[in-house]
Amino acid sequence: MTNKTDRIIIFDTTLRDGEQCPGATLNIDEKLVIAKQLARLGVDVIEAGFAFASPGDFEAVKKIAQIVGTENGPIVCSLARAIKADIEAAAEALKPAVNARIHTFISTSDIHLEYQLRKSRAEVLAIAEEMVAYAKSFMTDIEFSPMDAARTDPEFLYQVLERAIAAGATTVNIPDTVGYTTPSEFGAMIKGIIENVPNIDQAIISVHGHNDLGLAVANFLEAVKNGARQLECTINGIGERAGNASLEELVMALHVRRQYFNPYLGRPEDSQESLTNIDTRQIYKTSRLVSNLTGMLVQPNKAIVGANAFAHESGIHQDGVLKNKLTYEIMDAQLIGLTDNQIVLGKHSGRNAFRTRLKELGFELSDTELNKAFVRFKEVADKKKDISDWDLEAIVNDEIQQAPDLFRVELVQVSCGSNARPTATVTLRTPEGEELTDAAIGTGPVDAVYKAINRVVNVPNQLIEFSVQSVTGGIDALGEVTIRLRYESKVFSGHAANTDIIVASAQAYVNALNRLYASLQTQQKPEEVTAQKV
Repeated sequence: MTNKTDRIIIFDTTLRDGEQCPGATLNIDEKLVIAKQLARLGVDVIEAGFAFASPGDFEAVKKIAQIVGTENGPIVCSLARAIKADIEAAAEALKPAVNARIHTFISTSDIHLEYQLRKSRAEVLAIAEEMVAYAKSFMTDIEFSPMDAARTDPEFLYQVLERAIAAGATTVNIPDTVGYTTPSEFGAMIKGIIENVPNIDQAIISVHGHNDLGLAVANFLEAVKNGARQLECTINGIGERAGNASLEELVMALHVRRQYFNPYLGRPEDSQESLTNIDTRQIYKTSRLVSNLTGMLVQPNKAIVGANAFAHESGIHQDGVLKNKLTYEIMDAQLIGLTDNQIVLGKHSGRNAFRTRLKELGFELSDTELNKAFVRFKEVADKKKDISDWDLEAIVNDEIQQAPDLFRVELVQVSCGSNARPTATVTLRTPEGEELTDAAIGTGPVDAVYKAINRVVNVPNQLIEFSVQSVTGGIDALGEVTIRLRYESKVFSGHAANTDIIVASAQAYVNALNRLYASLQTQQKPEEVTAQKV
């Protein structure tokens, strides 16, 4: 194993670091859905979670290891602090995976040592060496991260890395934990590690970074030029605070500019071979899936996957693109799986045609999931003449979300108008199977619906975000509603799609309330697990 590998390893941490984004909490089944899509996308490593953090995280890592961690699948990884109990939990959860990795970490910056760990440098050196060796006793693939490496004294950083590699670390990850560094500094840091850590040729250098200054992707690309060969990133760049380095931006930057990056990886400049194993045609679908399941909307001007990424309004740009796309587009939209709306199905289409088209779109559903999605498809087809690929994606993503099935919307009825007081009547089925109906008046139909739902559910909460997006054009388009609500310090998201946006609004709200309600009924994370994150 050497840093001179001629390709870039993509380490996806959407299910671990990405899930730390407020309101983006996923249940086990949702994590599995995303993990399956990440495998189709072609990521090399999936960081499935933090096994010791909670029973839910442990089960999620274990299930992903069982189902996605196949012989030809990605490496499945679990995060673990440099503590024996963490490492043991990670090892146990990862047992079903054919290819598994324990990712252990400890802080190394002086500010963290003084105020968080309250340990000396000598103590941290000893712990890092001992815990890497302990992790190595469970499996051969071990990753070590010196947390807050970007603010760590270089000489001490070199010592920690040398000890970790000697103890068995096969990957050493250099995290910019607080998003503080700049590209030239980060590149110099990687170069310094290669020049000053004697045994660095025995490990892959990885990088992990946050986007607090909007520099994460630029930092990573500079790190690649200086010898980093693994990039830790998330779909849509989601994650704690301002998020992580964005997978789609990194992959497409390396793809579009591969002639520029080829020499840094020892390749001929004109080589057309991809620098990663990513199937770029799966990027847009993966982005949409993660956005829908987490409730984290993608901003229209987001690079690569934003709604405006391939849109042109300027007359000069439109004229140029019509004559030759290369005048104003540096990549083809089809390269990321963004295709024209193909109308392929309608209300007379059968189950086999439905299943076949979903397979073509990359969805692999169980019989139960297929049946649920097919029922929804027929319902939408009765209201909408033609069903596009985007509609199908919205239907499937909506149906395969596994929010706790506690309260269920049975009826939504509203009365509103320019000279009327918006009034809503809702009927919900409770977790006990009882149907409860209530009505309320609001400032608008959605407000009235939410007030009526709150009267039934009776769980205090604050609505902090409400958004509606059209899946396709046309007055009969499916509307996707995403809401986020707060209870105490926690944020819960909900998502639903329907041709009636009032109904979708009610379903999305109940979806979020179900998450909140379920959270109140389950145990909290162990008290000893702190907010320490790489």
